[in-house]
Amino acid sequence: MIRQDFARVDPKRRAILDPKKKQFASPSYKPLDYEHRLNFYTQPPTAEITLEQFEQWAIDRLRILAELEACSFRNKTPSETTAHIQPLLQKYLPLVSNTSQSSARHIERQKDHYSHFILRLAFSSTDDLRRRFARVETALFKLRFQNDDARERQAFVESLNFDWDVVTEEEKRELGPDLMAATPGLKRLEDEGWFKVDWERVPELVENRRVLLRRGKAYVPVREQTSMVVAEFTARLEKGLELTSRALPRLDEDDRLTPILSHLSKNFTTPDSSFSDSEPHLPGAAINAASIDTLSQHFPACMKNLHTNLRKNSHLKHFGRLQYTLFLKGLGLSLEDCLIFWRQGFKNITDDTFNKEYRYNVRHAYGDVGGDANRRGRGYPAYSCQKILTEHQPGSGDAHGCPYRHFSIDNLTTMLQATGVNDRDVLRGVKDDIDKKRYHIACNRVFEWSHKGEIRKVKEDGTWGAADLDTIVHPNTYFKRSYLLKNLGKAGRDGDEMES
Repeated sequence: MIRQDFARVDPKRRAILDPKKKQFASPSYKPLDYEHRLNFYTQPPTAEITLEQFEQWAIDRLRILAELEACSFRNKTPSETTAHIQPLLQKYLPLVSNTSQSSARHIERQKDHYSHFILRLAFSSTDDLRRRFARVETALFKLRFQNDDARERQAFVESLNFDWDVVTEEEKRELGPDLMAATPGLKRLEDEGWFKVDWERVPELVENRRVLLRRGKAYVPVREQTSMVVAEFTARLEKGLELTSRALPRLDEDDRLTPILSHLSKNFTTPDSSFSDSEPHLPGAAINAASIDTLSQHFPACMKNLHTNLRKNSHLKHFGRLQYTLFLKGLGLSLEDCLIFWRQGFKNITDDTFNKEYRYNVRHAYGDVGGDANRRGRGYPAYSCQKILTEHQPGSGDAHGCPYRHFSIDNLTTMLQATGVNDRDVLRGVKDDIDKKRYHIACNRVFEWSHKGEIRKVKEDGTWGAADLDTIVHPNTYFKRSYLLKNLGKAGRDGDEMES
């Protein structure tokens, strides 16, 4: 007789397994309601989004963070920073209040939540990136906190359940004279309340001597609640970034996310952007082979250097030609005019040599020849500042690249002075920016000095807003903005938007 094993599963019958022993159980996540416009980002996102949303949401947030950092580098006041950032927030990262009936409220808060955590992944790899990310995210949170509705802001703070010790009436009376002395503008002790926290949690208040310190505790008046909330936000964010950095090795196996995150982290040096070839070109501007010399007065330093070297040597090496050709293409120069421009520039060679060695490359950059993908895509896009800074480093005899990064400070100073930049404060500021590797800020500093009169005029007239004068991160934007400012009233302004 064969002994039957009742523990075995009959292959002809469906197995009924103990649910406690399931190897792959579907996780049940708590849905996020986003009750408040402000967010401490303590709960990681769990719902699914597309790869396109993953990348675009992160890029939009990176634009805001880059502008905040640029405002800091330029020593803008808090009011100037708020005026500059608010229009950009409305454009790229809007958040409506709880009283709004907008149907987009949930998706706006979801975008804000997800984009924070995506960039947290991208900027957790090194200590430097973590410090910079924490600094600009704290600045963004502080700006939003200060400009939020008072009632909603208080409801948000109460929802956080901070472990702040409220100073009792007895302790208040005991420390009354000291508390009064440490709180400027306070006339009566009964008019203010205090919290008691570890002094390390409010370093900004300690630094500015706005709190009383006693036995390792800081006595913080209620009016300084913003500093306490911001300090708590920073502490939690830094802890979260440290935990994220430990989990990063697990992401190496996902070949979909790693390239995107790597690209985002590189863009924290200079935000990447591409100039849209579909934009209308400058009205009233004659852009042809004969006008490039005249238009070169509006070129950024990188393109001005290429143009000067071409006119001086009647030649540019491969990457210099490619960088300059794509820039001219972005200006609206037609393929026919571009070929004429290069043929006239390479005046020391014969037509046969030009046609054999250089003509095809120009046509390929415009998408006139090459594979189907190149022709369908109309060739290559114009190089952004980020691409110029990070790719194809120039060698001996090369003229491409970014002068603010690849020139010695003496050569750069000579070049800037030759173009009319003689202000000592500007040159000193450029040197300081370069020492701190803020190359695009140095370029923007020169632009703002060269166009200071025109910028003041459009600000006073109200014809240009903060979004029209945001940080330049593309050579073609530099040219277009310079041309429009120098020709105010002579040409209409179609805007100089950048699309990523």
